[in-house]
Amino acid sequence: MMKTFRQGLFSRWVWRLLLAAGVMIVGNSAWSEAPRLGGVRVDAVINPTVAEFVVAQLTEANREQRAAFLLELDTPGGLDSAMRTLIKGILGSEIPVIVYVHPGGARAASAGALITLAADFAVMSPGTNIGAAHPVALGLGGERSETMQAKVLEDAVAYIRGIARQRNRDVDAAEAMVRENLSFSAEEALERGLVDLLAADTEEMLASLDGATYERRGETRLLRSSGGTVLVASMGWRQQILNAISQPTVAYLLLMLGLLGIFFEISQPGAIFPGAVGAIALLLAFFAFQTLPVNYVGVLFILLALVLFLLEVEITSYGLLTVGGVVSMTFGSLMLGEYFPPFLRLSLALIAGTVAVCSGLFLIILFSVFRTQKRPFFSGAEGMVGKLAEALTDIHQEGQVFVHGESWRAFSALPVARGETVEVVRVDDRLRLEVRRVPDSSAQDPPA
Repeated sequence: MMKTFRQGLFSRWVWRLLLAAGVMIVGNSAWSEAPRLGGVRVDAVINPTVAEFVVAQLTEANREQRAAFLLELDTPGGLDSAMRTLIKGILGSEIPVIVYVHPGGARAASAGALITLAADFAVMSPGTNIGAAHPVALGLGGERSETMQAKVLEDAVAYIRGIARQRNRDVDAAEAMVRENLSFSAEEALERGLVDLLAADTEEMLASLDGATYERRGETRLLRSSGGTVLVASMGWRQQILNAISQPTVAYLLLMLGLLGIFFEISQPGAIFPGAVGAIALLLAFFAFQTLPVNYVGVLFILLALVLFLLEVEITSYGLLTVGGVVSMTFGSLMLGEYFPPFLRLSLALIAGTVAVCSGLFLIILFSVFRTQKRPFFSGAEGMVGKLAEALTDIHQEGQVFVHGESWRAFSALPVARGETVEVVRVDDRLRLEVRRVPDSSAQDPPA
């Protein structure tokens, strides 16, 4: 009896030890599992499409409860509205956000500087720089322009100070990037307290941040990142297309292509294909323009050029309307990107080349239209005048002739004998041919 009791007690202790060991193994394996981070790479201007993509991926990383979200950044800046959309997403994220200005030679300029400061952890690679965040002028003209620019500047200063204060960064250095348009190297940014650390690569950066703390909902949390796996997402084909056409150069070329297509369709009705391509190109251009600070007076000048070229088809102006169209297109192209930031400006070489090519194509089309309008008719009733015909019957008040492989009713002021060669004078309203005898008709070859 005692032996049986001891055996049962021993068995229970063995099972307890095995259970405890299993729990420890499972717990250790769970703890030792490498953290997984969401991530994207932005190497472009910050526009609405880029901001939408980054915020969508950040939302997805929050939903899947990733350890953190990594934004690798290399940008010359971007649009204010797109920047604020992206920063709202960063500040509203439940998981920590790491902005890494990488690789060496990259920059976080203008809008990129504010995005970097908004991150929970701001990291830079050696050889990178941050700053030059002074807002671009709105170009309203005169004193009103200076007043508006002052308002925009103060708004940007207040915005960056608030971000820097929320993330415990140097407020004065952050303000200097906006007010004085200062730019700092990676080492200077670390020294001034604008970023948290320098790292040569992603592995070093994740290892250095492991164990760092961040604030959420009034509590301090711990970041686990060492040995982590970054799941980098890429844009889908739709976002890639929208991002491509949102570039100012592409949008401008689409606008000019659209005008060419519409002009060709109106001047040569029935072609269909140029009109369809032109309409699509114009719609894509206008979509891009709504995401850019476009001067719409420039757009109106370019549309005026199209109207002048079309009027040249209908009105004989001896080239004056064409000259006006070229001048209007040139001024419109120059004014179109007047409010663009410097890194988005259209180059003068691009404008000159595009205006020259488009004007040349317009002139070629106009020349073709004029030549077609002045060409004599080759078909229909009008095309019969001046043709030689063979009299199938005697002709006076009524008869028949053979011309163009067809038999036509005909009449003549003077009698014509059957078999003679005659010339068509006109076509009357009853579709009868008035003919006349050809002198020396016997020497003329009869019509086929």
